[in-house]
Amino acid sequence: MTLHISDTRTGEKRPFTPLDETVRIYVCGMTPKAPPHVGHGFMFVHMDVVRRYLEHRGYKVRHLQNFTDIDDKIIDRARAIGQDPLEYAEEQTRAYFEVLDRLRVRHAHEYPTVTGSMAEIVEAVQHLIDRGVAYATSQGVYFSVPDFPSYGCLSGRTEELGVEAGARVEVDPEKRDPRDFALWKLAPDDEIGWDSPWGRGRPGWHIECSTMIHTAFGNQIDIHGGGADLIFPHHENEIAQSEAATGESPFVQHWMHTGLLQTDGEKMAHSAGNYTTLADVLQVVEPDVLRLFFLSVHYRTAMGFSMEALQPSAAAYERLRGIMRARGGDTSGDAETLAAASTDAQREFEAAMDDDFNAPRAIGALFELGRSINRAAPSATPGAVADAQDRLRQLLGVLGVEVTEDPADAADAAPYIELLVEIRGMAREARQWELADRVRDRLADLEVVLEDTPDGTIWRHTTPTDP
Repeated sequence: MTLHISDTRTGEKRPFTPLDETVRIYVCGMTPKAPPHVGHGFMFVHMDVVRRYLEHRGYKVRHLQNFTDIDDKIIDRARAIGQDPLEYAEEQTRAYFEVLDRLRVRHAHEYPTVTGSMAEIVEAVQHLIDRGVAYATSQGVYFSVPDFPSYGCLSGRTEELGVEAGARVEVDPEKRDPRDFALWKLAPDDEIGWDSPWGRGRPGWHIECSTMIHTAFGNQIDIHGGGADLIFPHHENEIAQSEAATGESPFVQHWMHTGLLQTDGEKMAHSAGNYTTLADVLQVVEPDVLRLFFLSVHYRTAMGFSMEALQPSAAAYERLRGIMRARGGDTSGDAETLAAASTDAQREFEAAMDDDFNAPRAIGALFELGRSINRAAPSATPGAVADAQDRLRQLLGVLGVEVTEDPADAADAAPYIELLVEIRGMAREARQWELADRVRDRLADLEVVLEDTPDGTIWRHTTPTDP
């Protein structure tokens, strides 16, 4: 199978052919103006899976993800609490790593920042002026949109529609065209700024990513990731700056945009105040449950969030725990059935992921392997069951999901619970309903829940979400 990836710019799903031996990935990261929320987790987990799967397929990957560690909103929020804006941004950056590490989102190979890239940004702005596609005013420097005929190639849009002027929509009567956007903004005397040939100030929003990419990777990259809300104007402007500066197109081979996480039908956002922080969710939900929740939809799909919506993923994770507890029941039993099921599952898993990283379909293949393990375990050898579980564990790892022991430390009690489950099954077969119910009820008293499924009975310790 050949990996195919959708590209927002062309609207096509195309075979993936890296530009060279190392896949170059850039992901738009946080503006650390507040703690990361669930919408950030959705995007970063899906982009983490992209990287993990590429590495699973044998690609060498170099992954960059930026931090916009200075902007108007950071300055405003820091001022409101009397804190230095750079210290405030650093605190929120640490908050990012605290929760994303718990979600096992792999660290990028490099995390460039705006404040750490200032010299390169000034050089990039000057280069665009020298190329004749940018100009200075008394308030800053602007990119001249009419001088880039391909503007709109990503989004189909060429201007801000229905957006009020604000922190990221420049109001300057000297602009030559309303669509022109800021590359450098002069800063008031009482705000943080950096020296430049055009006056003391700080970069516009868009130039930072173009500069960081060019500094690290050169003129072109393989994959650029980010949320769908960045398509216009941010990524549209990145294309304009980058291709106008180098004369090379396409700047990005595959633009990958994740769907937006919504709450009550609206995009979750710091600016809207309708967000739930990842830290708050992870106080009551295991990280692997949240990863399974995010991966239950395709990365390009919008997703609604509520705490209630997490329950199916919590139940799915408990089923995985039950599958990992299965043990072979016959030392001379069948081994070939599970070996074939494992091979089939990996083939289906990889076919799904080769189809534009279709994680929901890939997860379906893994649960089918889990059902095969549960069905075959009583008549399979212990080694065959363990091998199938190892294959399942390996493929789950490609998705960044680990099946850990129950917090109640089920490992010590597991053999005894499984014996009681077996006895209950024998009682039911003998139609000894009273004994079967007594075993179930006594296990319930010990906070062990039994779930009878078509593939057999699985058990788990109760969790805080159980009724």
